[in-house]
Amino acid sequence: MRKLISLLTFILFLIIGLTAQEHNQPSEHQEGVVHEEGHALDCSADHSGHHGPFDAGQTAFHHIADANVYSIGPLQIPLPCILFAPGHGLDVFMSSKFGMDAFGHGDGHKAVNGYILDGGSVRRIVTPGFPTGVVEHGAILHQKEMVNNKSKTITYVCHDGQLFKCDDKSKLDAGMFGGGLSSFYDFSLTKNVVSMILVGLLLFFAMRGVARSYQRRDGKAPKGFQSFMEPIYMFIQDEVSKPFLGNKWERFNPLIQALFFLILGLNLFGQIPFLGGSNVTGNLGFTLVLALFAFFVTNLNGNKHYWQHVLWMPGVPAWVKTILTPVEVLGLFIKPLTLMLRLFANITAGHMVIIIFTSLIFIFGKSGENTLGALLTAPGSLILSLFMMAIELLVAVIQAFVFAILTASYIGAAVEEEHH
Repeated sequence: MRKLISLLTFILFLIIGLTAQEHNQPSEHQEGVVHEEGHALDCSADHSGHHGPFDAGQTAFHHIADANVYSIGPLQIPLPCILFAPGHGLDVFMSSKFGMDAFGHGDGHKAVNGYILDGGSVRRIVTPGFPTGVVEHGAILHQKEMVNNKSKTITYVCHDGQLFKCDDKSKLDAGMFGGGLSSFYDFSLTKNVVSMILVGLLLFFAMRGVARSYQRRDGKAPKGFQSFMEPIYMFIQDEVSKPFLGNKWERFNPLIQALFFLILGLNLFGQIPFLGGSNVTGNLGFTLVLALFAFFVTNLNGNKHYWQHVLWMPGVPAWVKTILTPVEVLGLFIKPLTLMLRLFANITAGHMVIIIFTSLIFIFGKSGENTLGALLTAPGSLILSLFMMAIELLVAVIQAFVFAILTASYIGAAVEEEHH
């Protein structure tokens, strides 16, 4: 039985690697998805069968990125696209309208009102002159260029022998992560959004079932799934809510429990191979929203004692207050910022390391050119990937617990009564 499980796991990782390799090769329905570096792009050139060397980093970023399609293994399920561009208007349609294949990496071969689907993500054509409506287009090309003294990958699409530049999605990151405001806004149901809905529904029905079990079995020992959930719930209540929130623990316990179970559920859901490959808690937008909840709940419930210690600490010399007060005010924003970045970084790093370990097969195998190199690397890659998957399961639980306990400590400090 163990040998069978090991064999199936090995095949699983090989398929992941092959899927990663496909992303760097041209799609059958296009002239090619090409990555050019160091020379100009040319639509008149023959891009069929042309692709650059295998890039493990780029493959990892592709797999953790959000997309306008939902992936189950190589199967691509279309999702609703809700796109708005100032001066252009609102477009609502299914991502299948881009003419993507059912199996692959979500590359479309049709443009819809100036939008294309590249690697599962929608991009908008910003070069004037591209026809509106549903239009067949040629190869999608990617080239690294210097933008504001930073190297950035720019996407182009070929049509009638001409190159048309495409815009990425808007990202409110001030350029820190290569993003920025673009020419359109994407309000679509993306892969991460669908994953959040699925996990939310699973948690809702699970908790509802546990609550009904308590009603039916009032005064009796827990049974079934109820007996599995009760120790986890009681652990967060007794070891997090009560110690950190004091006599007000009942008021804030639902929030702490909700944060813990939501983060844990999304973390574990993202560990399931081939089922969407979602990276919700590794998305800065999602972790930002959770951090904002913690920020507003903490500060809106802060009492007089809390704000005195933040704005003008009693019993401290005035000249010291001029130094400490700005630090304390800055700390109000640093706390949620660290909550946001800690969860994002840990989950994203784990996903990327697993994909990169799997990519070793194709790096040493030179994308199929060196079969012996791939075969010799596969066992080591498998062991490293399995080890990281085990670590990731541990990290999934730890990060949910850390987010919950830190949020509880911040709220507890804000509502704590003054001690004389």
